[in-house]
Amino acid sequence: MAGLCEIGGGYLIWLWLKEDKPMWFGLIGAIILIAYGVVATWQSANFGRVYAAYGGVFIVMALLWAWKVDGFKPDNYDIIGAAIALIGVCIIIYAPRTT
Repeated sequence: MAGLCEIGGGYLIWLWLKEDKPMWFGLIGAIILIAYGVVATWQSANFGRVYAAYGGVFIVMALLWAWKVDGFKPDNYDIIGAAIALIGVCIIIYAPRTT
């Protein structure tokens, strides 16, 4: 949910500033970005670790958004890079740790 808020809010601001959409696009985008900040705090784990893992998931979500919303077709290098990011996410989340 945090990723959708961040990407969606940023996208609306992008449309307002770069595609000459009405200012209300930017205002709604800003509200959605504020919601992203709130949603991100709902995580119960360590802030830094959650955000590190979120970064890898965000990469995949951004490519999916670009593909489905913007019509951008990810190439093999985009897919390989996203896969590497997800491997990193798995290492961060599932690595055995001593407490």
